[in-house]
Amino acid sequence: MSSSLFRKAPRFWERHGPTSLLLWPLSWAYGGIVRIRKLIQDLGFNNSHPAPVPVIIVGNIRVGGTGKTPIVIALAEHLSQLGWKPGIISRGYGSSAQLDPIQVRSDSDPLLVGDEPVLIAQRTHNQFPIWVFPKRQQSITALLKHSPDVDVIISDDGLQHSGLARWPAREGGRDIEFVVRDARGEGNGFLLPAGPLREPASRDRDATLFTEKTSDKKSGLLDEYFKGRRAFTLVGQLGTPYQLNNHSNTQTFAEIADQFLPHKITAVAAIGNPQRFFNSLQNAGIAGKWLSLPDHATYTPEFFTGMNAQCILITEKDAVKCSAIQDERIWVVPLSLTLPDSLVDWLQSILQRPDPHRYTL
Repeated sequence: MSSSLFRKAPRFWERHGPTSLLLWPLSWAYGGIVRIRKLIQDLGFNNSHPAPVPVIIVGNIRVGGTGKTPIVIALAEHLSQLGWKPGIISRGYGSSAQLDPIQVRSDSDPLLVGDEPVLIAQRTHNQFPIWVFPKRQQSITALLKHSPDVDVIISDDGLQHSGLARWPAREGGRDIEFVVRDARGEGNGFLLPAGPLREPASRDRDATLFTEKTSDKKSGLLDEYFKGRRAFTLVGQLGTPYQLNNHSNTQTFAEIADQFLPHKITAVAAIGNPQRFFNSLQNAGIAGKWLSLPDHATYTPEFFTGMNAQCILITEKDAVKCSAIQDERIWVVPLSLTLPDSLVDWLQSILQRPDPHRYTL
């Protein structure tokens, strides 16, 4: 059951109700498939081989984005500052079908390789090799063949990818599995399709990364699933908006709020959790109309031409799909994440462990 069927989260995923209860038998069957796949992986029947370098998986158990891409960027930049040579792999959601792994550059076509890999390449100025392919083991092979100096790989998503063999840090290894979680938590707690979960919320993980504060109504779930587990809170900060077609032209949020009336400002987001973007704009003093679209949605010039707005605010992820659109009203809002020192120190200590596969194979 593919999560791509749910490009926009249904409302019934957030609470127990008639629809979720009606679909619960399908969730039970889906859970059985998940358990069988995990058993096959644990028994080593999937014939996968561990990577020769540590792998850091930044994923989520909830369908849809929880803020993984900014974390991947921050991790790569911090590891580089510490002397590591990171490489990045991704499935390339939203990309067209490929027969082989493909390298991503800042000028790559997002329709071909996916919007998130192109965003990573642009934000990091092609500093790190980035490869995309649904079979991540093949991406690792291609990446290391072309960039043999890479000594750590960051996987944008991949927690549920059984072909990506690893020995997690919690088992004495140096591969790390991060579960990224936002304020929506686990919704109603059900697996697909009755709920938003791709696997049980109780799954093992080396650490949980919170990109938002969890609301009070989710505190019970927080206590149940995360008590006693390693967790870090990452602080996100909106940068100064810049014009889509002229990056050197910037405006502060205060200038935007002073220049345009609220009903002439429209914010658009085609990301996993658009409301987080809209909430951040409100916290920055921007009032306006909010338009949420399915994750990875594409844009046309006509889409923006039909908007009754003098100022249109979009995310950087959306901006990579708008490079051919000439509309002076569109402003891009960048987002940066700060990693706590405790996370960086712990990460460094794990990556410096000896390779456990060297002694077990």
